[in-house]
Amino acid sequence: MYYHKGKSHVNEDRLVGSSIKGEESAVEQVLRPASLKEFIGQHRVREQIDVLLTAARHRGSPADHILLSGPPGLGKTTLALILASEMSAPIRITSGPAITHAGDLAAILSSLVEGEILFLDEIHRLPRPAEELLYLAMEDFRVDIIVGKGPGATAIPLSLPHFTLVGATTRSGLLTSPLRDRFGFTAHLDFYSDSELAQVISRSADLLDIKIAHDAIVEISTRSRGTPRIANRLLRRVRDYGQVKGSALIGIEDTRAALEIYEVDFAGLDRLDRGVLTALIERFNGGPVGLSTLAIAVGEEVETVESVAEPFLVRNGFMARTPRGRVATAMGFAHIGRTPPAQLASLFDTPAIDA
Repeated sequence: MYYHKGKSHVNEDRLVGSSIKGEESAVEQVLRPASLKEFIGQHRVREQIDVLLTAARHRGSPADHILLSGPPGLGKTTLALILASEMSAPIRITSGPAITHAGDLAAILSSLVEGEILFLDEIHRLPRPAEELLYLAMEDFRVDIIVGKGPGATAIPLSLPHFTLVGATTRSGLLTSPLRDRFGFTAHLDFYSDSELAQVISRSADLLDIKIAHDAIVEISTRSRGTPRIANRLLRRVRDYGQVKGSALIGIEDTRAALEIYEVDFAGLDRLDRGVLTALIERFNGGPVGLSTLAIAVGEEVETVESVAEPFLVRNGFMARTPRGRVATAMGFAHIGRTPPAQLASLFDTPAIDA
C-alpha cells in the first residue's frame, strides 16, 4: 500500500482506498488525526516524536528509524501516517506477515525514494532471512542482491536512498535484540485513561456529526478498555441505535441500551470475556485451570483466549495467571455475582486441572 502524505494533501489522502475497503474503513480514515497536535493522549511519546522530527527537519535529513510498540488499537498506524505528514514525505505500508522471503523485502527497499517512510506493521513476524537483510539496509542503506546459486553465487551490493523505517509491534518481546538495537527511537504506547477516551469520542462525534450528551460520552469511555479503536467502534454502534430509535440527541439511556444489545457491560467486558470468566468460576470453581482446558470450555481457540480475552481480564484484576494455571480473583467472582470461596488465597498454590 502506498500513500503520499504531503501536508497539502492530508484531507484528500485520508479517504484513499475508502471505496475499496467500505464505509467502516472510510470512517476510520476520517477519524484519524492528521498531525501530532490533533493526536490525543500519549503525551510523552508525542513530545519525544515532536523533538525527533523537528531536529530532522532542521538538519534537512530523514528522521531516525522508529519502533512503536503497544497493544492493538492505540494508534501505531496513525502515528506512522502522522510522521509522514509532518515530514511531508511519502509513506509505504506493508507488514511482517506479507513478506514471505527476503526477496519481497529487497524489492520494496529498492523501490523506495529519498526520504520515504517505510511502515512495517507486525514487524516481529518478519521472516528471519528478511530480518537479516533489513539490518544492512537500516545501518548502511544498502542491500546485497545474491545472483546465482551454490559456489558460483555472487553478492551484488545495491545502494538505497536514505529512508525512515517505522516498525510497529504488539509483542515487542518477540523482537530480536539485533533488530531492536538498530532503531534510533523506541516508543511504547500505553492504554488511555477514561478522560482521554472521552476526548477521543467527543472529537469523533463532531467529525461524524453525532449529537450525543456528555454523560453518554463518559459512559462509552468507561467501557472502551482504554483503547481508542474500541471507543470509536462503540460510538458508531451507539449512533446506529440512536438512528433506529429516532433520537435527535443520544443520551445516557440510549447509550446503555445500545451497549447492552452489543453485549458490552459496565466494565467493558464483552461476550468472550464474560464467557471465559464465567467458565473459570462456575465450571472450575475459580481455578487453577490450564489455558487449553479453559479454551475448550468456552469453545474458542487457545490463541483467541490468550491474546484477546486474557490480557484485559488480567490487566483489570478479574483473573490472574499463575505457574499452576489461571485463577479467578475476588473481583472476578464479584463481577459475575458470585461469592469468592474461603480458600481463594490458597488457589495460587493448588494444582491446576491441566498444564
